[in-house]
Amino acid sequence: MSDDLLQRGKHIKLAIFDVDGVLTDGRLYFLEDGSEFKTFNTLDGQGIKMLMAAGVQTAIISGRKTPVVERRAQNLGIPHLYQGREDKLVVLDELLGQLNLSYEQVAYLGDDLPDLPVIRRVGLGMAVANAAAFVREHAHGITTARGGEGAAREFCELILRAQGRLEAAHAAYL
Repeated sequence: MSDDLLQRGKHIKLAIFDVDGVLTDGRLYFLEDGSEFKTFNTLDGQGIKMLMAAGVQTAIISGRKTPVVERRAQNLGIPHLYQGREDKLVVLDELLGQLNLSYEQVAYLGDDLPDLPVIRRVGLGMAVANAAAFVREHAHGITTARGGEGAAREFCELILRAQGRLEAAHAAYL
């Protein structure tokens, strides 16, 4: 974990997550009836809960729209959910206006080209380990974990560590 990433993480008040390839492994599963399912990692969910408990707001911005993502956001208590929104930078600007935050106060975790404009604009823009190479090249940092396999947890803990809150978050479970 570089000093630059820790410095960037100090001022984060909002963490935003992409879904496919970040909170999931990126595979899409369709059943015969046309419904869809996704698998989420419980480690990632716990990381998001710890981040929110520390006072960092959370959001999801996804280009696709599925009921399972809405359910996952509700289960975790993520208050800001934007689905079916291809232009994620427009959504970011809407959200910043609602929350009265600046770009520097935002962290974003993504994996593919639609995430890149936001990754480049925010204070801490990161890519998962298995993100598209071009996205990894332009991110401030890259997780060691792959999307859907603990990358979001790593991202959350980086922010908590940067803000001196990780030990307290862990201590709550001792």
